Amino acid sequence: MIYPKVKRLIDFVLSFLGCIILAPLMIILCIAIKIESPGKVLFKQKRIGIHKKTFNILKFRTMRIDTPKDMPTHMLTNPDQYITKVGRFLRKSSLDELPQIYNILAGQMSIIGPRPALWNQYDLIAERDKYGANDVMPGLTGWAQINGRDELEIPVKAKLDGEYVERMSFLFDLKCFFGTIKSVLKHDGVVEGGTGSIHQSK
Repeated sequence: MIYPKVKRLIDFVLSFLGCIILAPLMIILCIAIKIESPGKVLFKQKRIGIHKKTFNILKFRTMRIDTPKDMPTHMLTNPDQYITKVGRFLRKSSLDELPQIYNILAGQMSIIGPRPALWNQYDLIAERDKYGANDVMPGLTGWAQINGRDELEIPVKAKLDGEYVERMSFLFDLKCFFGTIKSVLKHDGVVEGGTGSIHQSK
């Protein structure tokens, strides 16, 4: 396929420009994080990349340094007690994901693709295997993110990731990109403390 190569070129150019244009904003966010809470500004976490190879994803730290490591937020007993005030804002605005433009620049991620699973999210990884979703570059955002995000149950999320694999194209990536902007502005699907909350609320 030609598109994956074109997609990588687009990712590189846009992430390079993003590093330059967004640098002032990221510096401000770094200062805000450091003022409120001790510890490192960036948070590294082992994630599953293309062909199930692991890499360290970068995020702005949104939780206290005593938060249990390698545990999804929805598995914590009371996630609110660990999230900082600045962190809450970063999560609702999705600005905590900004450092991932460096992952994209390094070729570990794409702008659009299935969100990279935690290394120990074996259920999600196994479900994605059914649809070939572990064999494409993970993304900053994707089809599942604009169709429920944190509210989706694992099987539903994996199926949507499979739909992305089948429909992957420049136009579909554009649809996901602009859909993400809409979702971020509306704070759609951001649920602290629970994956699959749509189903649980029924």
